Amino acid sequence: MKAVISVIGKDAVGILAKVSTICAECNANVTEVTQSVLQDVFAMVMLVDITGLNIPLSSLADRMTELGNSLGLSIFVMHEDIFNTMHRI
Repeated sequence: MKAVISVIGKDAVGILAKVSTICAECNANVTEVTQSVLQDVFAMVMLVDITGLNIPLSSLADRMTELGNSLGLSIFVMHEDIFNTMHRI
């Protein structure tokens, strides 16, 4: 099972590290990352393997939301199946 984590907001040092640290603490393995900085806007999408997740996915999403709020970022966590369904033509 996989999840998609998206992050958007003002660029700052350590965003990738902070998001990755929460993933590691929850046993979510980051398998792919793409990120860009457009002027001062940071955008990142991560694909994470949640097979070994040690908390419910909703709790991971809550932790990411809290992180986003503390950093002034929008961070969303979505199960891969929901992501694929939303983007199916």
